[in-house]
Amino acid sequence: MRPLRFVALGDSLTEGVGDPVGEAWRGWAALLVDGLSDGRDTSVEFTNLAVSGAQTRDVLERQTPAALALGPDVVSVVIGVNDTLRCTFDIHAVAARLDRVYAAFRAQDAVLLTACLPDPGTMLGLPGVLARPLARRQRAVNTVVHALSERHGAVHLHAAEGAWLTDRAMWSADRLHPGERGHRQLALRFHALLEQEGIVTGGTPSAEPEFPAPTRSASLWWLATAGTGWVARRCTDLLPQLLTLAAAEARHRARGTSARLDLSASHAVASALAALSVAEQPDAA
Repeated sequence: MRPLRFVALGDSLTEGVGDPVGEAWRGWAALLVDGLSDGRDTSVEFTNLAVSGAQTRDVLERQTPAALALGPDVVSVVIGVNDTLRCTFDIHAVAARLDRVYAAFRAQDAVLLTACLPDPGTMLGLPGVLARPLARRQRAVNTVVHALSERHGAVHLHAAEGAWLTDRAMWSADRLHPGERGHRQLALRFHALLEQEGIVTGGTPSAEPEFPAPTRSASLWWLATAGTGWVARRCTDLLPQLLTLAAAEARHRARGTSARLDLSASHAVASALAALSVAEQPDAA
């Protein structure tokens, strides 16, 4: 019996940022590996293709072809936050890319794992006029992921909700990535869903951290060095637009017309999903 093949796609969350082991990152996907055994000494071949900073375009054009070539039995696609942090954000493009990625893996009969995610503005504690536009974008991405996960029969984790979001012990120094405890929580929740579906019967990943949490001084040092650079690299092209979005947010708030922004975002999501449905219909001719 050949090993079960698990391939993880995505960005820094799946790469494991926030869960250091030695000089490398580990993360929730690696923690899930042992739980994918079927209980009959079946080994698991794990490949992590996730790259920090990746967007849906990177997953479609780079990671997906590499993953398909491996013939995965289980594949995780957790992506979207970095798209919301770019001035090029387009929910129509995000939806079209994810639909193609999901369809490619389901065509190979791979078990597909997906997740919706918390919005970065809230996690970073940004002021309301800055956080609300990012939250609106992340809600749009999550709505698309929800709909496409159902369409393609994915095992979908609702990671954008729950008490774990407000538990500071779950998060790393940057407040955007889980720490070891948070990564373990993601692994546990994915494992529980796979058990419910009867896909795995292996041991449950441990919820208890293997390593002590970083000290406050170590966390502050990370933020002052690597963390600042990480945020700067991802927000360079977003900041001018984010200020414009914030100005629009404040203007609508002053006029009492904030609901229009939410309505516009909802219409964009509905239009993106409708476009996919139309594209799938056979030519009437």
